[in-house]
Amino acid sequence: MSHPIQSPFVEIERADWARLAPRMPNPLTEEEVRRLRGTGDRLELREVAEVYLPLSRLVSLYQESASRLHRETTSFLGATAQPTPFVIGVAGSVAVGKSTTARLLKELLRRWEGSPKVDLLTTDGFLHPNRVLEERGLMQRKGFPESYDRRALLGFVSRVKSGEAEVRAPVYSHLTYDIVPGEEVVVRRPDILIVEGLNVLQPPPSGSHLAVSDLFDFSIFVDARTSAIREWYVDRFFALKASAFQDPQSYFHRFADMSDARARAYSQDVWDSINGPNLVEHILPTRPRADLVLRKADDHTIRSVLLRKV
Repeated sequence: MSHPIQSPFVEIERADWARLAPRMPNPLTEEEVRRLRGTGDRLELREVAEVYLPLSRLVSLYQESASRLHRETTSFLGATAQPTPFVIGVAGSVAVGKSTTARLLKELLRRWEGSPKVDLLTTDGFLHPNRVLEERGLMQRKGFPESYDRRALLGFVSRVKSGEAEVRAPVYSHLTYDIVPGEEVVVRRPDILIVEGLNVLQPPPSGSHLAVSDLFDFSIFVDARTSAIREWYVDRFFALKASAFQDPQSYFHRFADMSDARARAYSQDVWDSINGPNLVEHILPTRPRADLVLRKADDHTIRSVLLRKV
């Protein structure tokens, strides 16, 4: 007799999740939330209090537990060692709001007891430069796993995790749509490192024994219905068309004066040919690997939280 497969997650509805933080004061202001909110996202102060504040407290408990285990293990071995940075992965589709989640989590975590040093790294900096993507015929697969220098990303997180004094990463410009030559971001022994990107929960590629996700102490997947994300992507394209694309230096400046009808058709085609297939083929299959899933409703608000059973 076969038995149904049990979910590794417990689902907590938003109202029940919000009750976990009735005494936690919201440390952010309306202006700070507006600044952290990504293009097209609808994050409000109330959602910060009801969803992200208890999330940040839960993550801080995991971090405190990991630090305590490190101290006790080091003492047991009779050794001395630097504290190990706590690494958090944040994954999800284009336009789902994962960048907002990562920025918000950084702001909240650094305000908990002890004011931990929190750094945020986006994996865009590990995309291959456009010239390399063009040489390999991958410009139309930008964002797919093979468009990243996965070995360099793994090396970066490994060095941070091992406690190196300074670790450097390339910088990506959304204005020029390419890696910025000569520019770097420097990470100096943070207490917590947040790594945000489309494919950060990928398993090891064929022939490899280790993936960057193996170095995460906690991971979050931002989730929503695919049809809703498609609409959010189109809406975001229109918002960028009226703002960032107006800059003559923008890679996408040629779209600034595009008619609304053409802009809608173009953005839908980009989703259907690139971002949608990447989501279905590569990103969604990594959702079960997360420790926590933020499940969004069609209006972009969090409707429930899935937490991996301990």
